[in-house]
Amino acid sequence: MGLVSKFLSVGSATLASRVLGFAREAMIAAFLGAGPVADAFYAAFRFPNLFRRLFAEGAFNSAFVPLFARELETGGRPAARQFAEEVLSSLLLVLLTLSALAMLFMPFLTGTVVAPKFADEPAKFELTVELGRIMFPYLTAMSLVAMFSGILNSFRRYFLAALAPVLLNVVLIAVLVFCWSNGTGGAALGRAMAWGVSVSGALQLALLAYGILREGFPVSLKVPRFSAPVKRLLKLAVPTAIAAGIAQINLLVGQVIASAQDGAIAILNYADRLMQLPLGIIAVSIGVVLLPELTRALAGEDRKEALKLQNRSVEFGLGLMVPAAIGLYLIPEALIALIYERGAFTRDVTLVTAQVLAIYSLGLPAVVLTKIFQPSFYSRQDTRTPMWFAGVNAAVNIALALFLFPRLGITGLAWAFSIASWVNAALLGVTLYAGNHYRPDSATLRNVMFLVFASGVMAVAIILMRGWLGASLLDAGLMARIGMILLIVFVSMAVYFAIALASGALPRRKLMRLAGGG
Repeated sequence: MGLVSKFLSVGSATLASRVLGFAREAMIAAFLGAGPVADAFYAAFRFPNLFRRLFAEGAFNSAFVPLFARELETGGRPAARQFAEEVLSSLLLVLLTLSALAMLFMPFLTGTVVAPKFADEPAKFELTVELGRIMFPYLTAMSLVAMFSGILNSFRRYFLAALAPVLLNVVLIAVLVFCWSNGTGGAALGRAMAWGVSVSGALQLALLAYGILREGFPVSLKVPRFSAPVKRLLKLAVPTAIAAGIAQINLLVGQVIASAQDGAIAILNYADRLMQLPLGIIAVSIGVVLLPELTRALAGEDRKEALKLQNRSVEFGLGLMVPAAIGLYLIPEALIALIYERGAFTRDVTLVTAQVLAIYSLGLPAVVLTKIFQPSFYSRQDTRTPMWFAGVNAAVNIALALFLFPRLGITGLAWAFSIASWVNAALLGVTLYAGNHYRPDSATLRNVMFLVFASGVMAVAIILMRGWLGASLLDAGLMARIGMILLIVFVSMAVYFAIALASGALPRRKLMRLAGGG
């Protein structure tokens, strides 16, 4: 399986998860609205989800995958299995201890960290504590899922690990449908969803455990021992955990700033939800695939292969993200109106949300470049440099947000995000170039130039169609608007790929073999 087809494999599974996530959120909104049960559920879920983002996804994988892949490349399966078993045993001990303490002190955590303001409403506070205790084991399950995903990715088995998150949305949708059919609502529905979260974690863990067994790589528990490789893992994981923490603080500060304007937080979330679709398909898939592939190449001292992987990733990432960003920039109003504009979501809210989405889109190519550049550091077991640059990214974002928000309102926060994203990507890219770890070859520079040109011509086509369709893009009936947007998408894709093929930036043979050989 070629590199491009691996990207597409992960991207398709991530897309399925994002689409089901939309359906899940719509159902929760319909059943619970913005009432106290919804508040309690989201507040309780935020805490284990925060720890998952800090430790399970970013920090653990960025540290574990290079070490495991290097053991696999240099010592074979026996050395890799010993390392995995030592990590599994130590990790499980830490997770069980953390979960037990968190569940025991959940009232304190809820009153100080999760939702301090809920203390004024005893019923909501108690429900949040209860739901938090039900859901916190999800952290343990997802941390182990992250480890098993890293193992599978190192064996170049990407699809199953990418598919696992779909189970959370499938289980919650099933819970919501079951409760609706039985007339269950209120706090009982909140408890059912909380149990659904924990059950989904167990199912994801079972799916990944099946995956590594099918790969012929069973791992067993041993007496926990903080050996030298485990200590090395912790040393590498701490900087990435700090970087993830900086990112979460960055988001929190942004929300605090936005809270000064009524509805600003909700508008940012609506725009972000749509922005996450191309990010999930393109940026996340590249990050998942590139790290183990790059680590294997560097472990085998194959610098030519490492450079080839980076160049193909740049071509693939920018070749898809630039036209996606242009589409979001040029027709945000039509997309927002189609997805959200109904009921309390009025035309005024649509226009403001569309402005935020358009500005967000300007930073999307920078985000995908960041996802391409970061694995180059992690595969060399350098987790500190991305940590420092994450700190610079947060500082720039917060400083710009504080400066621009009083002058531009909510769009100032979107500008801060996009500018800070480009600063982060530039710092990573320049550092790799200066260290001679990445130099784009002439073919990549040529291909990217033509792909950007193709995107520019595509932009002209979108502007012409937008002018031709006029106000009907916003005011026509639902089915008519769906048809118009599909027309714009298909015509713009035809223009883009025609130029990409004619220029050789995307060779015809490669396009025909996307699904099979990359």
